[in-house]
Amino acid sequence: METIRTHEAIDRRLRGEPVELASGRARLVLDTVPEMAVDERGLVHGGFLFGLADHAAMLAVNHPNVVLGRGEMKFLQPVVVGELTTQTRLVTADPGVAAVAAFLVSDAAAFVTGTDVLVDGGAVAGQRASASP
Repeated sequence: METIRTHEAIDRRLRGEPVELASGRARLVLDTVPEMAVDERGLVHGGFLFGLADHAAMLAVNHPNVVLGRGEMKFLQPVVVGELTTQTRLVTADPGVAAVAAFLVSDAAAFVTGTDVLVDGGAVAGQRASASP
C-alpha cells in the first residue's frame, strides 16, 4: 500500500480505514458506530457516508493539497449502525486536466489566487464568452 500523503489527521473511525491505496485508486471500509446514529433504530447519518466517499476520493488523488471540488452521492438504501460499508474511488483524468491540476498545486502557481480556472476536459467545448461589450 502506498504512503498516505493527505488528510493524515482524519479520524478514520468516522471516515473510513484505507484497505487499498495505489496510484489513482483507494478503497476504504467504514465500520459504522453508535455515534453515527440519528435515531433509535440506528440509522446512520448520510454525512458519515459522504465523508467516507470524500475520504476515498482524497486518498485516490493522494496529494497534500487536494480538495473536493464537487461531490454528488445517491443513497440506494439505509445503513444501520454495525454494518460495514466500502467505498472505492478511481482517478481518471484527461492529460490536459491533469497538467492544469499539477500546475495549480505546484510552487509555480503560488500567486494564482482568486481565479476560476475552467478545467473540464472539453465538456463545454465551443462555448466561449462573447468578445463584445
